Order: sequence, then C-alpha cells, then structure tokens
Amino acid sequence: MIDAIVKELCASSDVIEKCAAMSTQIEAAAKLTIAAFKQGGRLYLAGNGGSAALAQHLAAELVGRYRMNRPALPAFCLTDNQAAVTAIANDFGYDEVFRRQLAMASPGDVVWLFTTSGNSANVLAALIDLRRRGVPVIAFTGAAGLHDYAADVLMAVPSDVTSRVQDAHGVIGHVLCGLIECGIFTGEEALWLKYR
Repeated sequence: MIDAIVKELCASSDVIEKCAAMSTQIEAAAKLTIAAFKQGGRLYLAGNGGSAALAQHLAAELVGRYRMNRPALPAFCLTDNQAAVTAIANDFGYDEVFRRQLAMASPGDVVWLFTTSGNSANVLAALIDLRRRGVPVIAFTGAAGLHDYAADVLMAVPSDVTSRVQDAHGVIGHVLCGLIECGIFTGEEALWLKYR
C-alpha cells in the first residue's frame, strides 16, 4: 500500500510541476482578473462536480480571505444558487445552467470556467456565448480540452487524468488568489509570497 501511495502522490506532483510551463498564462489570468476587479467588475466561476467544488472554494477565498485580511472581492460561484441551477436544468436542460446565469455578466467582468475533460456541454455553451458578447473568459481544462474555443486565457493542464487535472487546477487557483489579493491590495502581485 505504501508504494501505491507514494506513486500516486508523485504522479500528482509531476503534473503540477509541469504546470510551471503555464506561468505566462497564469500571469495573464491574474492580470485580467485584477483589471476587472479594479474597474468595478465581478468574477463568476462555474464547473461541474469536483470542478464546481473548486469554483466554490476559490470564490470563498476571494470573498473571504486567502492569505491577508482585506476587503471582500466580488466573486460568485454559479453552482451556489441551487434554485437557479435546478430550475434552469428542469425548464431548459442542464446544458443551459451556466449560460443563462451568465446573462448578467458584462465585458467589464471576468469568468473562470472549469472543465477537466473540455467536453462539458454547459461550460462550452457558456464559453461560446460569453465570447460572442465580449466577456473575458479564463478556461481551465486538461490536455485534450477546449483548444478549438477562443478563451482569453487557456489553462490546459498537461494530463488527461481527471484527478490530476483537478489537483493542478486547485494549485493554479491558489496561486491566482495570491496574485490577485496582493495585486489589488498592495499593488505588487509578487508580494503574496511573503504572506505564507
């Protein structure tokens, strides 16, 4: 059992290390989100299953606190409103649960969409509609997903194993929270490292 545990942890660590090659995309995502917040915009987050849980977690980090005590940031996870999710799914189909809620998003906002496979129909429907309306999108996916869609920033984790992709999305999300927090409240994104 110990060998299996070590192998699993090392495999996840290996994927996360490979994400260092995505540093330019992570920086771009941070700058895009910081700019939206500074201009009075909001952040919307959405995903299914484990990605929904991660979206909720990251929204909470920004509304509450990540590493520093500071004012709340306007971040909203679309799966938090169970009445809206279930009503839309019931009346229009599950593919519409994010697109319809994101009707409130404007070009001054930013949206983080999570799909480990890149094939989530409700995420794709939202992405296509947001791009058509000029709303900035940061898309988080795995190795195979979303390359045919024009997200402003594409975070394609180099793995097709769902758990590994989700592990990496969590780490990237926390890096973004740190960069955003310090970028807005200290004016220097790199300072977040001192708050560990």
